[in-house]
Amino acid sequence: MTRIFISSVQKEFAAERKALCNYIREDSLLGKFFKPFLFEELPAIDLSAQDAYLTEAAQSEIYLGIYGEQYGFEDAEGVSPTEREFDTATANNRQRLIYVKRGGTRHPKEDAFIKKVEPQLIRKSFNDFDELKAAVYASLVRYLEKHGYLRTLPWDAAINEDATLEEIDPEKVERFVTMAKEKRSFPLSMSHGIPKILQHLELMTDEGKLTNAALLLFGKRPQHFFISSEVKCAQFYGTKVQKPIPYYQVFRGSFFELVDQAVGFVMNHIDAAVGTRSKSNDVDVEFEIPVEAVSEAICNACVHRLYTSSASVQIMLFRDRLEVLSPGGLPEGMTEEKMTKTHQSYPVNPTLAYPVYLAGYIEHLGTGTIDLIDKCREKGLKTPEFHFDEDGQVIIWRKNVTPNVTPVDAEIQSVDKGDAQNVTPDVTPDKVALRVKNILTELMSNRYITTDELAAKFKVSSRTITRDINSLRETYTIIWIPLSNTKGYWKVERK
Repeated sequence: MTRIFISSVQKEFAAERKALCNYIREDSLLGKFFKPFLFEELPAIDLSAQDAYLTEAAQSEIYLGIYGEQYGFEDAEGVSPTEREFDTATANNRQRLIYVKRGGTRHPKEDAFIKKVEPQLIRKSFNDFDELKAAVYASLVRYLEKHGYLRTLPWDAAINEDATLEEIDPEKVERFVTMAKEKRSFPLSMSHGIPKILQHLELMTDEGKLTNAALLLFGKRPQHFFISSEVKCAQFYGTKVQKPIPYYQVFRGSFFELVDQAVGFVMNHIDAAVGTRSKSNDVDVEFEIPVEAVSEAICNACVHRLYTSSASVQIMLFRDRLEVLSPGGLPEGMTEEKMTKTHQSYPVNPTLAYPVYLAGYIEHLGTGTIDLIDKCREKGLKTPEFHFDEDGQVIIWRKNVTPNVTPVDAEIQSVDKGDAQNVTPDVTPDKVALRVKNILTELMSNRYITTDELAAKFKVSSRTITRDINSLRETYTIIWIPLSNTKGYWKVERK
């Protein structure tokens, strides 16, 4: 077993140290190869405290340092145990993995210590324990590969020998950086360069080799490398798979594009109630299934699927339910019962899951199914179901579905007739309401569409599109995030 010495100011990171130690021990992969050490767990021995932890730091193959705001206790020479441990590991040529917590005001000596470490090593930064855990997992998997303990890496972390940096789309990286900065205070910017960003995310090796996850997330043509990574969406009028299929689409693109398009497909084909404009120009749009639940189900299916399978993620919308099918069964350590309770995260593709979390598509690692259940219950829907055999299946139940009427053509349930005075005679309030709903679903399925493109699509003026978007802002946070003078993306969230 490879020993890991976990070093930090004990008081500042007591909870993180313990949680990280337990995570490494309990993980189905890491637990087979690594034995983490905590000074707090040492039995009473003859050695002094300082001699004990320095002896362990010298003997452990890996030094794992967690640094934050505090410098910690200082000895007679004014040096903290954490710095002593780092110096000991360095003197003994041990592997050193450094993780620095972002934000806060650092003690001057802690700041100087981090600056001392920085020229020697590539360090990672984190904002919370989820980020720390994901970064540590990726680093330790790389360690196992480098030292020959793993003949085959997890699929998402494996090197793709056929790909070069030319396959990475700079615009997709830029969109990610913008989202990750907003959601998780991502520490890097495009000025650091794409290789540095990819290496920080464990998506590219120091030698410039790309992982499969890098191509899925930021590739110009992901399906060229992984044809089954596409997402297939279908709507059925009844409650079973039956021809004719009224709506069927196959979506291709990068990971984030696939999720956005698939979510948009579902939202565009379910019922929605549009509120009134009697008191203001704001419009409340209520979908029968919460968009957060749909997004969670689809994102989880794409994150945790078995990418070595020739099957694709399938999304099937029936009159009474939404089914999301994902190739591959449950990961080791997970059960259907655990899915409905707070549980440890067991990502099938951890290297892929980490950037998805940073971009805000996953709120908390390991809580996605709980969030999905809560959102559906809050809406008054039946509790979603989870079934796993060779493949994974999530069922979200619908309600208030009008029999024999297709969801996309269903009547908008509540429209303020007073809005008629603001439209031309051939533009009815019903049409206005339907357009507002369709604009919302368009923003969800294509985050990069511009107001001019929306205007062309719906055959109205850009001013009308702006007014319709403004009408949605009472219920939704809708913000245009610019990436340049002409390009950007929409941030759309339920308030």
